[in-house]
Amino acid sequence: MSRMPVVAVVGRPNVGKSSLVNRILGRRLAVVQEKPGVTRDRREFRAEWAGREFLLVDTGGWEVNPREELVAAISEQAEAALGAADVVLFVLDATAGVSVDDAHVASLLRGAPREVIVVANKIDGPAQDVDAADLWQLGLGKPMPISALHGRGVGDLLDRVVAGLPEGEGRYEKNVQTLAIIGRPNVGKSTLLNRLVGEERVLVSPVPGTTRDPIDAMIRLGDKPFKVIDTAGIRRAPKVKESADFYSVLRAKGALAEADVALLLVDTVEGVAQQDQRIAEAAAESGAGLIVLLNKWDAADLEQRERVTADVADRLQFVGWAPLLRVSALTGARLHRLGGTVDRVLESREFRIPTGSLNRLIRGWQERHPAPARNGRRPHILYAVQAGTAPPTIILFVSGSEPGEDYLRYLENRLRKEFGFEGTPIKIFARRRKSRSG
Repeated sequence: MSRMPVVAVVGRPNVGKSSLVNRILGRRLAVVQEKPGVTRDRREFRAEWAGREFLLVDTGGWEVNPREELVAAISEQAEAALGAADVVLFVLDATAGVSVDDAHVASLLRGAPREVIVVANKIDGPAQDVDAADLWQLGLGKPMPISALHGRGVGDLLDRVVAGLPEGEGRYEKNVQTLAIIGRPNVGKSTLLNRLVGEERVLVSPVPGTTRDPIDAMIRLGDKPFKVIDTAGIRRAPKVKESADFYSVLRAKGALAEADVALLLVDTVEGVAQQDQRIAEAAAESGAGLIVLLNKWDAADLEQRERVTADVADRLQFVGWAPLLRVSALTGARLHRLGGTVDRVLESREFRIPTGSLNRLIRGWQERHPAPARNGRRPHILYAVQAGTAPPTIILFVSGSEPGEDYLRYLENRLRKEFGFEGTPIKIFARRRKSRSG
């Protein structure tokens, strides 16, 4: 797998970095809000210009001599992104002039062994070009005047970006399967991502909601590459008051819908909460595979371990098909089992039942346990076919009334007992054959 070139977007807070990322991508993915510090972690997007693919990294606002611990961590994230970048876009608000922070960052970038492009943002027309020219004083070469909001000059900027990329085709392994780390806020999702990646990539803070955006990273489990997404804590809509959090929730659910396997973290010490149930339900409905990780297992006492085990059997029984791992994201304890478990779940998602075998089994189950009558008519399954995989999807062609949810669950349980289907939801749909007279 040859590495895709990396373009890092850096700068102090609220200069338009996320607006520029959205402009380049052509869709609203990065959170944009007139409030410093909305983008807290570095986030990667696949981008393309003039036939060249590259990873576009949006970083948190970079402040020199930060006073707050979280802001200090944001600065470290920007520096970490620089370490892997081939081209750096140093974004400034050209209308605000050069701040002390800007000058200090420029002094650091002047020694960087990579292409650095000064991006003079918020230049909406030629009359403001003098503001862009003022940025020559940074000593980093010709400033590129743009308006991320209106798109002015972005094409010229991207031409210069592509010219600065290293030689090569920039190929990247495609069709890599995706893992989504999901769970309530502050259960250890970011800690797990850092453990899997092997670097302090995501801010780990005791403040719930630190991770606002889905964070993408490439990892290897065994000999297989995976894209892993650490999603923001999914919150109930009534509790989402800030627009930034609102968009984050939407993206978290979108990441779940695109995932091949979801890793649901449950806090062993706190037990299974109602929100864990809602998140597990969302995962099952999405069609993704599911693995439940009881995190912080080593930090829990015997009573807490027994309670969470009982909670899982009771409150998460509707996803009882999901494998259960007892782990510690902080220490890495028992995480070596994750790779094999993911492989089994992915195999289950792709398993296909031969049509003949499926129909023989369903006929036998139907004879021994007929579907209950509904509205005076008893459903009768005429034929069954597996219409798809990932997740396994079964279509039942029936006469009479349609079978109820209870009977579909009965068939699902029989299928699981027969074939396993570990870690994957099974979708079963009934289609009623219309009578010839009607």
